[in-house]
Amino acid sequence: MEKAVIAIHGGAGAITRASMSAEREQAYIAALSEIITQGQALLAAGGSALDAVTEAVRLLEECPLFNAGVGSVFTHQGTHELDACIMDGRSLDAGAVAGVSRIRNPILAARAVLESSPHVLLIGEGAETFAFENALDAVNPALFSTPERWAQLQQVRDGEALLLDHDAPPLDERHKMGTVGAVALDRAGNLAAATSTGGMTNKRVGRVGDSPIPGAGCYANNANVAVSCTGTGEVFMRTLAAYDIAALMEYAGLSLQQATERVVMEKIPVLGGSGGLIAVDNEGNLAMPFNSEGMYRAFARVGDAPTVGIYRERTEGGEHG
Repeated sequence: MEKAVIAIHGGAGAITRASMSAEREQAYIAALSEIITQGQALLAAGGSALDAVTEAVRLLEECPLFNAGVGSVFTHQGTHELDACIMDGRSLDAGAVAGVSRIRNPILAARAVLESSPHVLLIGEGAETFAFENALDAVNPALFSTPERWAQLQQVRDGEALLLDHDAPPLDERHKMGTVGAVALDRAGNLAAATSTGGMTNKRVGRVGDSPIPGAGCYANNANVAVSCTGTGEVFMRTLAAYDIAALMEYAGLSLQQATERVVMEKIPVLGGSGGLIAVDNEGNLAMPFNSEGMYRAFARVGDAPTVGIYRERTEGGEHG
């Protein structure tokens, strides 16, 4: 059996058919289908898991439907602060950036940190300077703005509420956790994971969630699993959710399915958190659990047709095979 596989997510939350127009639903399905197909093609051509997750997340950052890169949400001050992380399961090398606003694709900056820096995580202006020194172009932060995201901020700014992406009209997908991510297993048996986010609408300037933190929102280790999370970032940090799955597999002998269910359905909710994750183990098994009503997601094995999902439905069981 061809084990090479890639999975992506575009955030989780209270995403229901009743809250989504048919037109918008089709837009999400088309975007997820196109991106997962490109990732699948990269793996089929013998590309590395690291390259596949980099490109998949870069494409998600370019799509304004998702809260990462173009289409990122606003801080309380009306600015953008973007975070990203990537991890290579072969070496446990990781690269991350946080609080950046002038890098078009934060995931490419994270990849540059992984490959060209002795550090793991760079923030703010220092991260931007490093990115520009490594041939990434500077952009105007206005590039990330969309009218929908600005309207979301106006809905909540006066009340000091924190919203996880599509939490209010005009995008009526309530409590959607605004993160994107990808995990992959390549033909050489290597795992990789990548995560990127624009954060939370109306967040305090300087807030950083789980997405750029290795072990919290992103983790990959060839010994067991690659994970990318989406949800209540503070809870995913407190539980080290991504690494916890690897630990449960390594120390407790749990299967991928058992470990992901334990974290997403038991440990996260106990602390008041919600969301989900995508994970692939070193045998090519997939898990995409979420404790919310929906999660934008897709996966594709080399040689098979891609599968795309939004809501909780009958295909759930098939995603773990």
